[in-house]
Amino acid sequence: MGVVIVTGSGGLIGAETVRHFAATGDTVVGIDNDMRAYFFGEEASTRWSAAQLVGEYANYVHHTADIRDFNAMDRLFRECAGDIRLIVHTAAQPSHDWAAREPLTDFGVNAVGTLNLLELTRLHAPDAVFIFTSTNKVYGDAPNRLPLVEMETRWEVDPNHPYAAHGIDETMSIDQCKHSIFGASKVAADVMVQEYGLYFGMKTAIFRGGCLTGPGHAGAELHGFLSYLMKCAMTGREYRIFGYKGKQVRDNIHAHDLIKCFAEVARAPRVAEVYNIGGSRHSNCSMMEAIALCEEIAGRKMNVRYCEDNRIGDHIWWISDVRKFQAHYPDWRYDYDIRAILEEIYRGFQGRL
Repeated sequence: MGVVIVTGSGGLIGAETVRHFAATGDTVVGIDNDMRAYFFGEEASTRWSAAQLVGEYANYVHHTADIRDFNAMDRLFRECAGDIRLIVHTAAQPSHDWAAREPLTDFGVNAVGTLNLLELTRLHAPDAVFIFTSTNKVYGDAPNRLPLVEMETRWEVDPNHPYAAHGIDETMSIDQCKHSIFGASKVAADVMVQEYGLYFGMKTAIFRGGCLTGPGHAGAELHGFLSYLMKCAMTGREYRIFGYKGKQVRDNIHAHDLIKCFAEVARAPRVAEVYNIGGSRHSNCSMMEAIALCEEIAGRKMNVRYCEDNRIGDHIWWISDVRKFQAHYPDWRYDYDIRAILEEIYRGFQGRL
């Protein structure tokens, strides 16, 4: 047992990470200053989640601090030095659209904050495992150059293409494409996490996630696809579809299944590994298919409006090829598919909306 530091500890992935490692007996130090409320409004605040964790786990220590503040982070790392065995960095500004409003804030959180944590890990816990939740948006709009075929309810890659069977692997270039401001800041962080592994020999792992989801998500229109979709389905709130005829495809991985990946890496770390991670062919849907599922589960017709303009840098079709991770950690398995995810989100909202 030791100290596990979790940034963004009140968020979807952060809170699930806290629960996993607190349950195993580690002392978990959480860092979360509720910037999600600043990004997306009070509806998206994570204060309730942080308070819940404090109440649930005596071995959880919460810090309301900003990862951009090097001195504050330095004090925290110094306090735990010698005991830190794992850092799971989930804190981020996660939205395409919001990033363009305040590029300096976006880059400060996503890139500078990540560099602060890497350097402090190198100084105070060089043998610790450092896990970073990157994003598939580091590939920019390059996936949109794939040979796509329009189907009745979704876009699909041409069946003769190498990505058709299993999805997009880690060999796709992240260069020479439009990323969005958010995507670019995450590229900077992603490459720096790789570099600290390659240059300093640190045990770093990068997870380029598709849609990360689950009932702990405080879904907002700008971030939290399935959570916000189900919220709209249950309340009658208008849901806006942005472009691509509503046939854009996303793979979706439950936070529980992702944290099982983190646990595998913590158990048997490697150096500077990059993994595409998501629902893969096991758990994916188009926007139209997700709306139909939400209507079926919620038992009511959704209030949907179509907007012709797609979001800048958005993907038409994304399915993650997770075979590299499965090859390195063959004991890992999915517990959730797309229907099971949406049904659990629905149950989580009952009585709260």
